[in-house]
This record gives sequence, C-alpha cells and structure tokens, in this order.
Amino acid sequence: MSIFNKLFGRNPDYPPLEDSDPAAKQLAAIQEPLQKLANEVSDPLEVIPSEGTAYVFVGKPPKKFGLAWIHDGKVSNFKTLVEEKGIQPSALESIVDELKAAYERSGGATRYVSRIGEKQLVVTPNEDLEKTVHEIMDKVAA
Repeated sequence: MSIFNKLFGRNPDYPPLEDSDPAAKQLAAIQEPLQKLANEVSDPLEVIPSEGTAYVFVGKPPKKFGLAWIHDGKVSNFKTLVEEKGIQPSALESIVDELKAAYERSGGATRYVSRIGEKQLVVTPNEDLEKTVHEIMDKVAA
C-alpha cells in the first residue's frame, strides 16, 4: 500500500477479480441493481457476493459504514428496514456493532478489485462473512 493510499484511505492494491472467478459470475447476476447503487453513492463499496444476492458495505468498514443488500433485483438498506419493518433507528446500533465485529473477523479474507461502470469495487468472496452477515440481517428482517 502506498503512502498516498494510507493517508487518504484508498483501497490497497488488491488483485483484479478474474472473469472466470465464481464471484464475478455472482456479480454479473446482480449487475443492474449493483450499478444503480454504485451510481447513487459516492462512498467506497465492498461487495460480499452470494447466489442471487449480495451484501454491500458502503463507506469505510469497520469504522464508518452503512450496509445495502441486493435481493430479488432490488436494493435495500437500513432506511428500508426502518420504513418497511418498523425497526427503530436506535435498534440499528446493535446491528451495526454485530456487522462491525463480523467484518473485523474477516480481516484476513482475500479481497479483489472489480469495476462496475466507472466505479471501482472491492469484492470479498468470503463464505463465512456472507453467512454471518446473512444471519444478522435475517434476525432483523424477520
């Protein structure tokens, strides 16, 4: 990682995600909603792909971040939980803490870079992280 990257919080130089990688195929399956999300936010995106869905850390996890998830061709986020599920904003704090802990545990995961349109993404095809985030969000959305 260069000094510039350290100073300005840029992503380290991860290897590119190969088109033949299963994660690339998972991203291709959600390309349209992922492109929409990438166009709407200026913050960095880190995608944890899965079959037909993905979790997207928006911002700079584990310190300051939001989470979006792509499912059934649409993008949801914490605001969606508040509006559609009636989750109290104060209850989101414990969710964020759980997500932060899950992200920190994945620190050694292999990460790649990819692009969607003009936006560079970090892609973390980590089954343990995906499963943990899914379990956290499943508890909340139920």
